[in-house]
Amino acid sequence: MADSVNGPEPTQVSAIGPLGALFLYSCVAVLCLCGPVMLAATVFTGAGLMVMGIVFTVIFVPVGLGLWGSTVVEREYNRRLDAVGVPATAEITDLTDFAGGEDTGVVVGLRVSGPGLRTFETSWRRSHHPALRVGRRLTAVVDPADNLFRVEL
Repeated sequence: MADSVNGPEPTQVSAIGPLGALFLYSCVAVLCLCGPVMLAATVFTGAGLMVMGIVFTVIFVPVGLGLWGSTVVEREYNRRLDAVGVPATAEITDLTDFAGGEDTGVVVGLRVSGPGLRTFETSWRRSHHPALRVGRRLTAVVDPADNLFRVEL
């Protein structure tokens, strides 16, 4: 997190529960194992998978490890918010559509405030949702020490 004049920049945390984490860790296992399994199949059965096994190993193992690291960090942030988070309100101040290749959605401008918190403004990039409209107030949890926040929708 980069530090600004008023402390750390706000960091949005995605809610990843136990089932979501299980799914992500399963995806990591598949990504990390598909290349080595192809290489083993080449060695033991003589199947022509050597080149694909090497390519999959070189590409998918780092991607899988990156996804694993990201999941670990998100889970730690969620545990921190559950332990020391302060209830807050996130008011939607702006909605802007975006389209980036295959990824489309909306950038939600938020003003996050609560008792004992420094009010801050940030944005939240997510998929379209019918409940999102300017002026709506959403429940949020903020860690004032690190400016971590999670918005419940």
